[in-house]
Amino acid sequence: LKTKAIMGQYETVFIATPILTEAQLTELKSSYEKLITENGGEIVGSEAWGLKKLKYPIKKKSNGYYFVFEYKAEGTFVSKIETEFKRSEDILRFLTVKLDKYAVEYNERRRNGAFNKEKKEA
Repeated sequence: LKTKAIMGQYETVFIATPILTEAQLTELKSSYEKLITENGGEIVGSEAWGLKKLKYPIKKKSNGYYFVFEYKAEGTFVSKIETEFKRSEDILRFLTVKLDKYAVEYNERRRNGAFNKEKKEA
């Protein structure tokens, strides 16, 4: 008897090593997007925040490429993607959080540009 698993909405931020080329970064990002979709997840949004300076060195690197994924998946999937992050030498750090209804609403408004419009009008 298999019960239908409950889908939650998650946000994962990860920092990739700065020594990768643009093509390698694109491949890295798409490989994690593919991992999400192949495991029954649904990508809600993904952003590349670009190269940023780190507050403190991680693995002797002072910069890193930041990526954010927002996705719907079963709770058991989170451990699977985090295991993949731990196995990869290209990932410096990662953090996954489960979004509550307020965070989901906020992210949806942010993606639709609700906060940028106010700055443009001012």
